[in-house]
Amino acid sequence: MPTSPVSDPLLQAPTYADVQSAAKQIAGHAIVTPLLESPLLNERLGGRLLVKAECLQRVGAFKFRGAYNRISRLDPAERKAGVVAFSSGNHAQGIALAAQMLGVPAVIVMPTDAPEIKLANTRAYGAEVVLYNRDKEDRADIGARLATERGSTLVPSYDDPFIIAGQGTVGLELAAQARALEARLDAVIVPCGGGGLISGCALALKHESPDTEIYAAEPDGFDDTKRSLAAGERLANETGAKSFCDALILPMPGELTFSINRQHLSGGLSVSDHQTAQAMKVAFQYLKLVVEPGGAVALAAALSGAYDCRDKTVAVICSGGNVDAGIFAEAINLDDPLA
Repeated sequence: MPTSPVSDPLLQAPTYADVQSAAKQIAGHAIVTPLLESPLLNERLGGRLLVKAECLQRVGAFKFRGAYNRISRLDPAERKAGVVAFSSGNHAQGIALAAQMLGVPAVIVMPTDAPEIKLANTRAYGAEVVLYNRDKEDRADIGARLATERGSTLVPSYDDPFIIAGQGTVGLELAAQARALEARLDAVIVPCGGGGLISGCALALKHESPDTEIYAAEPDGFDDTKRSLAAGERLANETGAKSFCDALILPMPGELTFSINRQHLSGGLSVSDHQTAQAMKVAFQYLKLVVEPGGAVALAAALSGAYDCRDKTVAVICSGGNVDAGIFAEAINLDDPLA
């Protein structure tokens, strides 16, 4: 695998072996998160639902996996020069903690409207935070400029082979945990922004459970992967769309991630913010999980009927739990959608 991304994604794409390598690299540093199940929830859905609780990962999101896999592979000179990343919050926290653990300086470019919990935690892990206006400025341009000025390594949040391979360890764990439960997976639904998590998981799952269908879950208005899969090419989101799923608000699928996803995904599913808030309520009520909006869209797809779980065994990934208290309080005070 190359040490840094280049322009040709087809030459860059990581493999199943790279996901296995990442699993060894992060072992003892990342948490093996549980695969949870609620008999009462199964009864109400008419199928078997397994929930991979990545909201219980270090920094409260799956992003730590890819961040540690990437930064831990820097050579001594690169570590001394530090890293630069741009993120709405979870990649920021993953990079900040991994960098802190490895003694690497980190600068993170974050939007001014990022959830306060994500800003506060990123700073608490010792990273320097540079704020930008997501409606007027380009975070990638800012990140590239800072990396050039400081001689640092730029670590993208998804379009990087080491990042994708690290996120794919979620899929490795999920497949092994499902086998331990004697569960044959009909489908796995994964939250999707730039596509790093789902592309890595697809590499793992297509090897470990080749008959399982894999679906991307996205917020309405940001269903670029769903539309791109249907069109066979990367399509951008319309400008002006809004969603409270801050972790998934991106302009279009990643170049490298989409080169993987177009080969392995069965399609995409989209859900409304209200359906996502209801899923946050269900995760809390039935599984005792705190899940952020962007982390709840796959669960929302299963609960809302965007994917029909009846008479099937379906796994969903709850990818993060970094939600501001006010938004979480509003969600858990909704009526139970399954009552």
